[in-house]
Amino acid sequence: MPSSLQQDLISEIRALKAERRAVILAHNYQIPAIQDLADVVADSLRMARRATELDAPVIVICGVHFMAETAAIANPDKLVLIPDVEAGCSLAGTIRPEDVRAWRAEHQDGLVVAYVNCSAAVKAEADYCCTSGNAVAVVNTLPPDVPVLFVPDFFLGSYLRRVTGRDLDVWMGECHVHAALTPDVLAAQRRQHPEAEFLVHPECGCVTSAMYYAEADGDVAAGRTHIVSTEQMMQRARSSVARTFVVATETGVLHRLRRANPGKEFYAAAESAECRYMKLITLEKLRDSLRDLKYQVTVAPEVAARARRAIDRMLAIG
Repeated sequence: MPSSLQQDLISEIRALKAERRAVILAHNYQIPAIQDLADVVADSLRMARRATELDAPVIVICGVHFMAETAAIANPDKLVLIPDVEAGCSLAGTIRPEDVRAWRAEHQDGLVVAYVNCSAAVKAEADYCCTSGNAVAVVNTLPPDVPVLFVPDFFLGSYLRRVTGRDLDVWMGECHVHAALTPDVLAAQRRQHPEAEFLVHPECGCVTSAMYYAEADGDVAAGRTHIVSTEQMMQRARSSVARTFVVATETGVLHRLRRANPGKEFYAAAESAECRYMKLITLEKLRDSLRDLKYQVTVAPEVAARARRAIDRMLAIG
């Protein structure tokens, strides 16, 4: 049960939200108290879609900075806030716009696909954006026989190479949380929970071994290992007859999975898989954001216009 102080904060946030006519969009990796308060809890693709659909003058993004930038680009007439301006992304920090321009200089006819986990400035250099939920669909729409650069996540890019058969150029970036979910971590959980179904995010360092487990004939987990986005994890957990799941992604998603499936058990592949940036956002900071209308996230119009093209293509696919 929430403490009396937490209850007071929650009541204050709800009152401020009504006063500001605001909506709160929270990523699956947020702390449980934030998820419970939010109007929408989702992965980055659904957050981007819902930001354009909700009729509210103020949007508070409880996520990381690139998510707030995406909402600001898609909603230029709305006030987009993030409760902590330091909520960045280790993966987004691995790629710069000049890196993309350098590749284009050597591949004049090439196409660039940018995973949504990157800055607006990088998105402005891309032809398409994608999320883990629609990355395969995006790559499959590209014309054959043209060079393709995928940025910035190496593990997701390697997964796309194998699934789509495209010889992608893949940027060597990684998420500090997902990269630490290695094959050894997955193997240990398979020994501890041999009966479980495994839900593995494609950013994970164990994604190649997870693909082997999913496909190997006679393997103990054959048919019970699924490489899925966080939103697809929700769908799979709901439809599966399995009662036990091991979840290889940031631990915040476990709250939503458990709340939506009270009769099932969910275990983190690693309890240490926690994004320090996502966890910067607290109830106090959310309250302050609504009260003081901080911190506003904006994108320069010329950057936004170019990034919007890639974002719109993402929203239209998959």
